[in-house]
Amino acid sequence: MNTNAQEAQAPSRVGLVGVGLMGSGIAQNIVKHGHKLTILDHPGNQPVDALLAAGATAVSDVTALASEVDVLILCVTGTPQVEAVMLGDKGALTSLRPGTVVIDCSTAVPDSTTKVAQAVLAKGGRFLDAPMTRTAKEAAEGRLNLLVGGDAEVLASCLPLLRCFAENITHVGGIGAGHAMKLLHNFVSLGTVALLCEAAACAERAGVAPDVFVDVLAKGGGNGVALERVKPKLLTGSTDSLKFSMANAKKDLGYYNDMAQQSSASHGIAQAVEKLLTHGIDTFGPDRMVLDLVEALKK
Repeated sequence: MNTNAQEAQAPSRVGLVGVGLMGSGIAQNIVKHGHKLTILDHPGNQPVDALLAAGATAVSDVTALASEVDVLILCVTGTPQVEAVMLGDKGALTSLRPGTVVIDCSTAVPDSTTKVAQAVLAKGGRFLDAPMTRTAKEAAEGRLNLLVGGDAEVLASCLPLLRCFAENITHVGGIGAGHAMKLLHNFVSLGTVALLCEAAACAERAGVAPDVFVDVLAKGGGNGVALERVKPKLLTGSTDSLKFSMANAKKDLGYYNDMAQQSSASHGIAQAVEKLLTHGIDTFGPDRMVLDLVEALKK
């Protein structure tokens, strides 16, 4: 991919919908790198005073936002929110200008992504699905991973902007492939965390101390990123290493199971993980962190 000429033409006007845990870090880095940022002011945003003080502006209407930007980034909860923002009666498509690039960094169902992308293309816009991996910490540091689906030339033109907040950018394939890869990633990541939480609960019932459990796994086949995220919960009770709610995790596993079912792929393990998350939500409510599965599975 030849990007040198295109990278000199970074877009100057950026809109962002979804200044939540992840979107807040994205927004901070966009402003820090000199882009003109306008955010959608709506419930669920993180505090935005620092962003506004740094030069960002805010509007309360998505149609106004879409009418004045070169690139519109979505960082919302999931497919229903993406479709509402883009396809609603007063959604972004009603005012999207030809040539505008829509970049969907949310976690969404690939079939819906294709539908939204086709609507954007019909309006003369361009589209990338670019869901994220890593955590809010890396978002604030500008070190996210992006899994991008869409045209390679569109991606090349957006690289200067994306590199403001991403360390690794992988072109996965055509439109929808980024979201498909994100669901695959989250199934593997969350599934491994859920497995460790279940094992840790069993270890405690069997009389194995948490520090011994962690130490043995770390020296053998259980070592890895998932164990590092579970370890603080087991040793100190902290969930700061994985700030991801059980409700969000269940949503992602549900999306994965739907995708697997549509492609006739086996997904028995994913169904079991979704069942564990349902148990955790029934025990503690939807807002508790995934790592709290350890306590839920002890009960």
